[in-house]
Amino acid sequence: MARGRLRIYLGAAPGVGKTYAMLEEGQRLASAGADVVVGFVEPHGRRPTAALAEGLEIISRRAMEYREASFTEMDLDGVLARRPQAALVDELAHTNVPGSRHAKRWQDVEELLDAGIDVVTTLNVQHLESLGDVVRQITGVPQRETLPDEVARRADQIELVDLPPELLRRRMLHGEIYPSDRIDAALTHYFRVGNLTALRELALLWLADRVEEGLQRYRAEHGITTPWETRERIMVALTGGPEGETLIRRSTRISARVPGSELLALHVVPSDGLTHGDPATLAAQRALVESLGGSYHQTTGDDIPEALLQFAEAENVTQIVLGASRRGRLSTFLRGSVGHRTIRRSGPIDVLVITHEHAAGSTSALRLPHPSRATGPRRFWTAMLLAAITLPGLTALLVLLGEHVDLSLALVLYLLAVVVVALVGGLVPALVAALAAGLLADYYFTPPMHSLRVERLADVLALVVYVVTAVIVGMAAGTAARSTYQAVRASSEARALSRLATAMMHGQDLPALLEQVREDFGLEAVSLLERDTGHAAEPRWYAVASTGEDPPERPYDADVDSPVGDDLTLAARGRPLSSDDQRVLGACAAQLGMAYSHGRLAAHDAETGLRAAAEHTRASLLLIASRDLRGPLRTADEALDGVGVGVGTDTRESRNLAIARSSVRRAVQLLSDLDELSRLHAGALDLYLRPVDLDELLTAVLDDLGPGGHTIQCSLPELLPDVIADAAVLTRVLTALAAEAQRHSLPDRPARLTGKTRSGQVEIHMTDGTNDEVQGAERGTHLSRTPDSLTLRMCRDLTETMGGTLETAAVGPGFAVTLTLPAAASRRPITPSAPSPAEDQ
Repeated sequence: MARGRLRIYLGAAPGVGKTYAMLEEGQRLASAGADVVVGFVEPHGRRPTAALAEGLEIISRRAMEYREASFTEMDLDGVLARRPQAALVDELAHTNVPGSRHAKRWQDVEELLDAGIDVVTTLNVQHLESLGDVVRQITGVPQRETLPDEVARRADQIELVDLPPELLRRRMLHGEIYPSDRIDAALTHYFRVGNLTALRELALLWLADRVEEGLQRYRAEHGITTPWETRERIMVALTGGPEGETLIRRSTRISARVPGSELLALHVVPSDGLTHGDPATLAAQRALVESLGGSYHQTTGDDIPEALLQFAEAENVTQIVLGASRRGRLSTFLRGSVGHRTIRRSGPIDVLVITHEHAAGSTSALRLPHPSRATGPRRFWTAMLLAAITLPGLTALLVLLGEHVDLSLALVLYLLAVVVVALVGGLVPALVAALAAGLLADYYFTPPMHSLRVERLADVLALVVYVVTAVIVGMAAGTAARSTYQAVRASSEARALSRLATAMMHGQDLPALLEQVREDFGLEAVSLLERDTGHAAEPRWYAVASTGEDPPERPYDADVDSPVGDDLTLAARGRPLSSDDQRVLGACAAQLGMAYSHGRLAAHDAETGLRAAAEHTRASLLLIASRDLRGPLRTADEALDGVGVGVGTDTRESRNLAIARSSVRRAVQLLSDLDELSRLHAGALDLYLRPVDLDELLTAVLDDLGPGGHTIQCSLPELLPDVIADAAVLTRVLTALAAEAQRHSLPDRPARLTGKTRSGQVEIHMTDGTNDEVQGAERGTHLSRTPDSLTLRMCRDLTETMGGTLETAAVGPGFAVTLTLPAAASRRPITPSAPSPAEDQ
């Protein structure tokens, strides 16, 4: 059976017209001859919406009882038995009443879709699970009813139902969304212009991302590689050089000028990995890109322009930002610049070349490459010394041979010496040796002898060809030596990092890992230091692990310091390290930091596991003890009732019996509280949060307290709003707190309960009559510091489970607590199908 199709009407807030649009679609389908039924529609008292449902077949709702209240839900079995072509189901993110087949309405919809029934439904953007934290920051209201984003992404059609915030507020003022008694609260809280504007933007952006996903899927299915400029995508190419920060900031400014544009940063890694950019610089540039709202990417390729353009075509990039070349004119002439080659191949993609202070020719000073950078200073100076010894020695030997040596033989031998020097030291020593050998050949072996003047044209050509050949051979040999050196260097670095990673995988401890690092770099001592954050004024460091003789105890005592984070660093003492060695040491330090963090997490997990096991054992023992004690206490209570028969009402014996009976019943109550705590911590307590009328709830509380409960003085404001809570759980909490207040109260000062509203919350103050008002400075004392903490602990945990707080504020021996719960938008009666708390806000 083919799966049904899902159509979602998405809105930014209640009242934009989602249900109305859904019913219009149902009427359109019905007029086209489709078999349409109304599975569930909630008009919220809006007559135009209810009138639009007329003429459509409505599947009767299923009545349910939950905690002595009546509710109605969609009759899923009735819709499945009717088997229409399409069903209209309102409020996709709705939470079903406990006892339903599925916990969420979207699960009911999934079953309808699996049965081949098309579903048209509604959804508010604040109910999407990925946006829950953002919506809470904007509105201050936590969304307890959420929908997994994947459910909405699988929809065949998503249509945005949109209204400007001003028009939506005007509809609210005209009573087209909420009843008149709820308008003022809604306009001043959830329906503020700023809230509605932000929610509207969230809805537009989320839907734009879904449209983008569909477009990319279409382009991939149809093999379309040319960019479609539906959205500006600006890609900045990073080499790992110092100019990257300038390019990123310039690209960000370009992107900011085009609303809705996207910034991407790309670094191309050569396949040999030898000319990879500086990791530290790239990491800093990546952090900068992400902090500015862009995304960082890496790709591999030997032809940099080709790699850039392949990525640009795959990501539908419209502009590429490149930095001006840092190469000199000769290098650019011989090999061409990346910018020129990219521009020639870019096609419809715009390429912007940005100048920067590191570009070639940006300063008047001539910048020469460091002569020892290719092969290292040791090999450079060795090659220079070899040239200084070999060339004079070879010249002396050829001079001694005299007439047996001509110019051609001398040039061949000199060329051999130049090649040897190039293999040892690279390009610069080879060039020096080639020029020196040319001058020696001219002076000693070219007529006229012992003069730099050349008479014959053939000798001039021979010397010129020799110098050119020597330079070319030296360049080739130098390039080969440089590549060999870099390959060996990269292999050594990879081997060191691989050994360290392997040791970490085998579970070696930190001292063993530090010893390996010390041996790899030839250091005397290495320490992993952590800063004591408790001494911010004067930082104090202590060694997490160390190895070697006299390891450094502070970063500034070390010869080499490689920070891992703000509070962790790798300090070493020994020989000075080159910049490449320090870079690799930084990578090793990062791995050691990860090993240390993982070790701490593992130790914390083990400790937590032990605590959890101990807590589980303690809870099990308490539960067993409470069950075993309940029977004897009940027997004792019955025995006390039997002993009291025939005893006078105003005698010492009667007073003692009353005290004993009260103590036994309090023990029974404590055991009940212990059971409630055990159920709560075991996750066996089901909550149904909805607006609760405190006036009605207090009647049940006073009845539960028994005949003495009506001595409590209750004072609630006339316009006190409902609270968001579970009615049964809140009744249990208030009953327990009232009983505690009565127990601490004096005969002439009865317990007192008051309430007030503050910052969108309802505060309920329960005192023993000695402290009628709770002072702000006295609030905030932790419950575990108060007497009878078991009952208060149960009340606190139950309150926090409902999203509220419970604080004590007792003065001296008195008793006073403040219970705070979220306030509903306004007071309203409980209807058979109550909207979700987020809708009420």
